[in-house]
Amino acid sequence: MSSTGRISERIASIAESATLAVDAKAKALKAAGRPVIGFGAGEPDFPTPDYIVDAAVDAARQPRFHRYSPAGGLPELKKAIAAKTLRDSGYAVDPAQVLVTNGGKQAVYESFATLLNPGDEVLVPTPYWTTYPEAIRLAGGVPVEVFAGPEQGYLVSVEQLEAARTTATKVLLFVSPSNPTGAVYPAEQVAEIGRWAAENGLWVITDEIYEHLTYDGVPFTSIATAAPELGDKVVVLNGVAKTYAMTGWRVGWMIAAADVIKAATNLQSHLSSNVSNVSQMAALAAVSGPLTAVDEMKQAFDRRRRAMVAALNSIDGVECPMPEGAFYAYADVRGLLGREFPGKEGPVRPQTSAELAALILDTVEVAVVPGEAFGPSGYLRLSYALGDEDLATGMERLQDFLGKGR
Repeated sequence: MSSTGRISERIASIAESATLAVDAKAKALKAAGRPVIGFGAGEPDFPTPDYIVDAAVDAARQPRFHRYSPAGGLPELKKAIAAKTLRDSGYAVDPAQVLVTNGGKQAVYESFATLLNPGDEVLVPTPYWTTYPEAIRLAGGVPVEVFAGPEQGYLVSVEQLEAARTTATKVLLFVSPSNPTGAVYPAEQVAEIGRWAAENGLWVITDEIYEHLTYDGVPFTSIATAAPELGDKVVVLNGVAKTYAMTGWRVGWMIAAADVIKAATNLQSHLSSNVSNVSQMAALAAVSGPLTAVDEMKQAFDRRRRAMVAALNSIDGVECPMPEGAFYAYADVRGLLGREFPGKEGPVRPQTSAELAALILDTVEVAVVPGEAFGPSGYLRLSYALGDEDLATGMERLQDFLGKGR
């Protein structure tokens, strides 16, 4: 029986991106003249490095880039991504195993769409990035949350994964460094999880977008190289957005076995065709160039990370582990829930982190993302990828306001 609704059930069931929604609301308030501090979106405040912009300007003047190019990506960029992957991860791939996508999100969706059949289960370590479960559901799959709290450093164990595995499990999603928690899996644990997945015949989709953003000498470990037992049942997702401050350029990629890439490229040929050629040439300059820019950004992120975590942990009722990667702090605020705070129209007792986040934005004009966007309630994610002055102002407002909870 056909549905009479104006919007399809598949699309109507998708939740809005909570991180983008918070960021949009904060920017709208700013545009209206409000002094909002936005800790919502994971977006570096640095401009894209000049040499990357120059490559884009040069490409825009070349008529060949004004035309369609191969749906799967410019050959020279695919070759450069393969070389960059070997350089940074020690993972050798052929350019034919690379698909260039419109940002990392498209790579996420196309990976699930290519691998999943209706009812296939995907193990999703939780807290998770808000888009993963929606992309899984869109592809007909079933996300299975495996929660790891702050007491275990937000790192899931093999025992937890095994307890969640069923005969319907097809894929393990693996993300390190993690958005939203900033957790980074130690090399031994990466290898252990990879071996477990291989022993159980699972695919692993690994999102490595934050590979260059680790701190305190903590190394990044790719599960593709740490667990060679996975063979060709691993899909690597990445992009230029976070490493090179290129969130708006929209260039990501997926790396997988040639048959998987061929199928995903076929999907993309109908979905969006080629990524903007100008953006692809900018990405070529990025991945082929030095990592000097990211090293400079990391110094600023590291400074901001320490300042933010110290400020959060100074608030009674808040516990925040020191993140080892990415540019997020994931604060446990369960100790604040149920306390009374001064609202604009009288005392308020938020019972969930979503209510607390809304109260904070409404009362002191600081935008944070509630834990509900990433899994269970009781947490707040704050990005420290914003300027030092804004970060200090925002944290002062939070300390003052949350300190009034009784």
